[in-house]
Amino acid sequence: MSFQDAYDALLARWGVPVEQLELTDEFGTTHVNACGPADGPPVVLLPGHGATSPVWFTVAPELAKDHRVYAVDLIVDAGRSANTGRRPRTPEDLHSWLTNVLDGLGIERTALCGHSYGSWIALTYAIAQPYRVDRLALIDPTDCYLGLRIPYVLRALPALLRPSLARSAAFLRWETQGLPLDPQVLELAGLAAEQPSTPFVRTKRPTDDQLGTVAPLVFVATRSRSHDATRLTRRITTLSPGAIVIPLETATHHSLPSLHANEVAPELQKYFN
Repeated sequence: MSFQDAYDALLARWGVPVEQLELTDEFGTTHVNACGPADGPPVVLLPGHGATSPVWFTVAPELAKDHRVYAVDLIVDAGRSANTGRRPRTPEDLHSWLTNVLDGLGIERTALCGHSYGSWIALTYAIAQPYRVDRLALIDPTDCYLGLRIPYVLRALPALLRPSLARSAAFLRWETQGLPLDPQVLELAGLAAEQPSTPFVRTKRPTDDQLGTVAPLVFVATRSRSHDATRLTRRITTLSPGAIVIPLETATHHSLPSLHANEVAPELQKYFN
């Protein structure tokens, strides 16, 4: 199966009408999968690195009951977005790109939700452009409050340096520790890893003072191998005292968001309403 076929197969499982949008700016073309009532309050979803936007297939349809949902393929990652113009090299470049996306969608303020690398983009954007973000939700955020564990990085390196379907699946199965990963999610992730894409922008963790300016809803995967969940929770509650932290006792970093929609989606709906 090709990457495009795998992408479409997972997108077909959203179970709601999906409008595929293409937005053009100085960075190139950004692909957005939109669903829900056209006049509903907006929610923008940013996936983790290598995941692509169809992985929101269990979450987006639930949010779309009350919101206009926009799931974005990152301009610096695999997916249907294409960085054919200026290359984003800094966090500020990514913020400019996301502002262009919101402008292209006609969104003045939005609820913003990201997973993993997408959570870092969402958080740093909310710090830099607070008037564009109405609500902020982070799903097992990385490089936001804590860095990645060294064993996790070392285990990920083979799949990053010599990408293949088999290496990607092996890494995801290791991290998810026996949880029943969806075969189509595994296939799309593996095929995405083999796609040529613009290198992702290197993360820069916000300062403690900057983290004190936001009060997000944060889902913490208790079994995550990407970081220490206890330390992460402590950092969030200390540095962002207005934050709401929800532990997901059975979740790992890469079992999110698809395997835990029954826990994540209701909390997002309540928070965004």
